[in-house]
Amino acid sequence: MNILSIVVPAYNEEDGVASVIERTLVIEPELKQVGLDGMELIIVDDCSKDRTAEIVKRYIDRGVVLVQHKVNRNYGGALKTGFRHARGNYLAFMDADGTYPPEYFPRMFQALLEKDADLVIGSRMAGIESEMPLTRRIGNTLFAGLVTMIGNVRITDSASGQRILKREALEKLYPLPDGLNFTPVMSTRAIHEDVKMVEVPIRYEERAGESKLSVINDGFRFLFTILGTASTYNPVRLLGGLSVVAVLLAGLAILPWLLAVMNGATERVAFTPLLFVAMTGVIAAVNLFSIGTAFNYVVGLFHHRPIRQGLLGRPIFNQPLEMKFGRIGLALLIVGGLLFIASLFVRSTEGPAWFLLVPSAMFVITGIQLGTSWMLVKTLSNLATRDMKAEADIGSEIEDDNAIVIRRTNEVSKVTQEINKALS
Repeated sequence: MNILSIVVPAYNEEDGVASVIERTLVIEPELKQVGLDGMELIIVDDCSKDRTAEIVKRYIDRGVVLVQHKVNRNYGGALKTGFRHARGNYLAFMDADGTYPPEYFPRMFQALLEKDADLVIGSRMAGIESEMPLTRRIGNTLFAGLVTMIGNVRITDSASGQRILKREALEKLYPLPDGLNFTPVMSTRAIHEDVKMVEVPIRYEERAGESKLSVINDGFRFLFTILGTASTYNPVRLLGGLSVVAVLLAGLAILPWLLAVMNGATERVAFTPLLFVAMTGVIAAVNLFSIGTAFNYVVGLFHHRPIRQGLLGRPIFNQPLEMKFGRIGLALLIVGGLLFIASLFVRSTEGPAWFLLVPSAMFVITGIQLGTSWMLVKTLSNLATRDMKAEADIGSEIEDDNAIVIRRTNEVSKVTQEINKALS
């Protein structure tokens, strides 16, 4: 049977929980019209200090399930408790404060079936009129943009608290946090676990009672958990992005010095700090990108999947850029050595020319960094393909078109057997 279990976490929601229950119970006939055999409504009381549990108990006779925590486990923890007690093969959840419309669950489930999706998100940011406060709307837009950039999959509402998912998708999505960052982490993990995700526009209403969300504290928690989750799948996208920022800062720092040189300025001592900033930016960019690529190989080993994909699922280079680190690093070491030698012959009043020594040190350090990163990447790459190569080497059914096998056999051909039989 196809049953939709709707989990509603509740903590001190006496003002809105009754309305949410009433509105949810009346949608069961509509859910059956879109292909479900029934609905289960589970309220998880997360140690409320008001009359929330008492109000929910009034609906037990109407099939509502009440699960009470003995210890407060927060929003995500309450949802996971509800999932464990759910009987349905489809799981859904929403808040108990009346902000999310249960009336949209039928069309969300219909979208799940029609698009063969694993997860459907009710998007509060997809065009339908919303009563979301401006600060939260701005924050949700930024988080959705961050998740889109990291995962290369467009999403408009990464933190929506109204969703439907197939039960079997939980295995890919877990582990999930216990806090309010449960939903953005789910969105980030779904993208990287190839969980097919679609969005359905929903209406968002003003909540009943005081909001439990702290814009600043929870905003930072959302940010760090999104970045942390993404880094466990594709570190080079994050660190590579930071390396691009470092390169841009380096370019901006060296620009005044270049302009001074082009204009023929002879006194350029004032630009010395900017040159150091530019060099530091270049070194930081190389370090961030090279470390990110190495992390990607570690992650690939852990997840048993291809190391890195380019944009739109195609490799960016015929050969991954990190496989060229060795040659690039050697070239930088040579340049750094030549600059050092040149500095010994170009002297100023203070001694060897610093404007050659400093770039020399930068090239040498960067070259060493790229060389060691290349060695690490090569080692991890060999480890990643070791099992596959071993299986190919010992495979007994591999067809080899490049070899002709000639061996002596004691078997007598069928033709010879027939001739001998006729002669006898």
